[in-house]
Amino acid sequence: MQHTDEVLQIRNLQKSYGSTVVLKDLSLTIRKGEVIVLVGPSGCGKSTLLRCINGLEPIQSGEILLDGQPMPREKAQWSQVRQKVGMVFQSYDLFPHMKVIDNVLLGPRKVQRRSRTESEKAAEALLERVGLLHKKNSYPRELSGGEKQRVAMVRALIMEPEIMLFDEVTAALDPEMVREVLDVMLTLAKGGMTMLIVTHEMAFARAISDRVIFMDGGEIVEENSPHAFFSHPNTLRARQFLNVFQFNEERGFQP
Repeated sequence: MQHTDEVLQIRNLQKSYGSTVVLKDLSLTIRKGEVIVLVGPSGCGKSTLLRCINGLEPIQSGEILLDGQPMPREKAQWSQVRQKVGMVFQSYDLFPHMKVIDNVLLGPRKVQRRSRTESEKAAEALLERVGLLHKKNSYPRELSGGEKQRVAMVRALIMEPEIMLFDEVTAALDPEMVREVLDVMLTLAKGGMTMLIVTHEMAFARAISDRVIFMDGGEIVEENSPHAFFSHPNTLRARQFLNVFQFNEERGFQP
């Protein structure tokens, strides 16, 4: 699949916590409709990168451009950007006192000032798309983990973002609930959604990605097609990572 329109450009990104450098001069370009999967050992900077893209973490140097425009450095300016850059986290962060439909409608009603009628129609269409329309009047406590995560996806999607960021969205789920969440992401990918995904689900990464980015120590160590990366990675570090991962999977646990 050919992608020509650059949606997101990351140039020489540097992120530190005190004296600890978390992202080291990192550069990456994502094109419209492309699905990029970030893999690598825990603590290598994958989730931090997503949080920098969405303005949840300040950066020390470098720049991030969305549609060719630099991302703002001031917190007050991020509200508009986050409408274009949706993010789904490992934790669902649904408001427990609000029904599913009201959790979903909060963004379009309060932030985008869309009408109740138009917003609810869009919300119901998205809930139906992820198989949860029958749960629209339920409270989060009445949902399974997989259902909560799908509601969190709908809450991000209803803002009509240009790119979606997914940060280990299946990590807190029971194994039987993982599939239902991954199926929604596969459907989004087939529909042309631009996506940047952090995951430890290697079979899923291979199936969904246009490119695999392997990170270690805050740097991009290898960038490759899914077939090449999982069949014959170019770098010794990537081979070590995949060997450890395969060893652990065979014994029923993941790093």
